[in-house]
Amino acid sequence: MEIFERLESEVRSYSRAFPAVFQQAQGDHLIDEDGRRYIDFFAGAGVMNYGHNNPRLKRKLLEYLEDDGLVHGLDMATAAKRRFLERFEEVVLRPRGLAYKVQFPGPTGTNAVEAALKLARKVTGRHDVIAFTNAFHGMTLGSLAVTGNAFKRAGAGLPLAHATVMPFDGYHGDDVDTLDFLEAYLADAGSGVEAPAAVILETVQAEGGVRPAGFKWLRRLAQLTRQHGALLIVDDVQVGCGRTGPFFSFEPANVEPDVVCLSKSLSGFGLPMALVLLKPDLDVWQPGEHNGTFRGHNPAFVTAAEALSFWQDDELQRAVEAKARRVASRLLEIAGGQPRAAGVVRGRGLIQGMAFEDPELAGKVSREAFARGLVIETAGAQDEVLKLLPPLTIERETLESGLDLIEESLAAALGEAEALRNVA
Repeated sequence: MEIFERLESEVRSYSRAFPAVFQQAQGDHLIDEDGRRYIDFFAGAGVMNYGHNNPRLKRKLLEYLEDDGLVHGLDMATAAKRRFLERFEEVVLRPRGLAYKVQFPGPTGTNAVEAALKLARKVTGRHDVIAFTNAFHGMTLGSLAVTGNAFKRAGAGLPLAHATVMPFDGYHGDDVDTLDFLEAYLADAGSGVEAPAAVILETVQAEGGVRPAGFKWLRRLAQLTRQHGALLIVDDVQVGCGRTGPFFSFEPANVEPDVVCLSKSLSGFGLPMALVLLKPDLDVWQPGEHNGTFRGHNPAFVTAAEALSFWQDDELQRAVEAKARRVASRLLEIAGGQPRAAGVVRGRGLIQGMAFEDPELAGKVSREAFARGLVIETAGAQDEVLKLLPPLTIERETLESGLDLIEESLAAALGEAEALRNVA
């Protein structure tokens, strides 16, 4: 690890949490240079939904490169982009009755969010955007302005403007509908809250601590945005592409956002790629008004088109939902078996977490898990949530083994804490 510590910036984080030099990855496992295998409950922070080096996607990519396929194309028309657009319309949009236009911004999630925010302001002529507590939308300035985490926001080094934060679903407890606050502020000319260009949210807050919004809450939010002439932007960067079961996380709520941001698992292979989906009447861009050098990464189009074969039927969705039920059941058992941890289980699909009263406990469990061969991260404003994010294609035996390791790691972390208390 010496070369990383000596030359790489202090900003690195995951290499500190998972101190190994990884060399290979296969399906639901990471492999370090010493040959040790780790069960992956991290999935590249939600990038590897279909597992590492998926053979179907890898074969298509290698064939494309061997044939001297165009790699970099800006926003030129290419055969790879055409194939992706045809497949996306055929497999995703048309079966759901969605008529979105497709915009290719820069290749990351924050690029998609920035484009969506800029478009909303252009369409409406308004400046302010409503965001929510504990939200995370990216690390560029516009995305940080609608992000809740104080540590991330402080990294901007300047004031973050033109965003108003409202309480997310459940922020004031299960008995309070937080949209009452938003509705009251928007209806009151004396509230000081401007009419917003857009409302942006994750249907399941991922980095914010695995916090799912209720479907009824989402439907009411969609109605409120329409009522006040604002656009509804759903950031599906981490919880889209099947993470919650269906392809889009908002499908079960029966809402149709005005704008959708996608990235992370979109390429299916870990190649950078992002999309902004927008309703046709919102496509008011002038040619070149928003661009990006790497918005035409053709190898990503190739693997993304092939990844859509997972969505030609509902087999993967049903598998995710079955695994999700098992994960929720086991986590509740684990939390119940260790009442000292005061663990609260929450999430949807294969993004689930266990929040602890002691904010240091999640990190201790993560470290104990890594020592036992499981890669699992933490989330939340204080990193108080142990966050499960395995590949959607994870084998059932591997999933069970990983859950067993969580149980062992929690017991070990609690034992260590008890020992420290006794020494004190």
